[in-house]
Amino acid sequence: MNDAQLAESLGFRSEYADVNGTRLHYVIGGEGKPVVLLGGWPHTWWEFHKVMPPLAEHYRVVVVDIRGMNLSAKPESGYDKKTMARDIHELVRHLGFDRVDLVGHDIGAMVAFSFAANHPDAIDKLVMVDVPHPDEDLYDLTLLPKPGQALHLWWFAFNQLTALPQVLLAGNVRALVDHLSDLMLLDPANIDEKAREIYAKAYDSPDAIRASNGWYQTFGQDAVDMKSYAPLTLPVLALTSRPADEDYAVKSLRKSVVDPRFEPIPGTGHYIPEEQPEAMVAAIRKFLG
Repeated sequence: MNDAQLAESLGFRSEYADVNGTRLHYVIGGEGKPVVLLGGWPHTWWEFHKVMPPLAEHYRVVVVDIRGMNLSAKPESGYDKKTMARDIHELVRHLGFDRVDLVGHDIGAMVAFSFAANHPDAIDKLVMVDVPHPDEDLYDLTLLPKPGQALHLWWFAFNQLTALPQVLLAGNVRALVDHLSDLMLLDPANIDEKAREIYAKAYDSPDAIRASNGWYQTFGQDAVDMKSYAPLTLPVLALTSRPADEDYAVKSLRKSVVDPRFEPIPGTGHYIPEEQPEAMVAAIRKFLG
């Protein structure tokens, strides 16, 4: 099935928009107040397929392939989160929405935070799922995992490489998808064969690998931009896969948000939308109203 057929299977439709000098692919469905969902690496809009239909019962749901992802364009530059946030802001305006609520996971959470920081007139509430915006704390990540360290973010360094990932991953993206799925799910079956094939296909080209590397290679600029942002004052909910006192995102959000709310989601790894979709939908609905 292609993306249009996948979207149709959920009661959504697949669309494109030319915004901010690039082209974005998105899927849209449901009725009500607009809620925009942004996902991350190494996934596509499909990472939200379990939460989209129940959310569409209450909201106008727009799920975006961010710049460089899947069917969206893969330009040579523009992967800093401020530029990517402008992509989404222009898409929101293109769709005729004055204000939206944003839900971001992984790289999408970084973009969503930047949207709130740079376009506060266009957002009401923000949901950050398991990841904060890049800041200078990233420079303190260890190259080698410490004994007993729960998770080693090796791909933060791997994606800094400019050409080698394209060589190593060519024809082998499925192995990467399987590795990360098995590493960051409590039950690997929660990302099934169909989803894994969708993700592997979306990233198995030199341009797709280069573009996704770009999301990570701009972390330095993102950290510089972060220093210029005042703490967010809008309502922010952080859904985490770990208790608050163990979650690295909590430290960042306590510095960058005034009175953030934290809700650990039990029984899940990093891929909350695919491992605990019902709990995620319940938390979003409660927060957004």
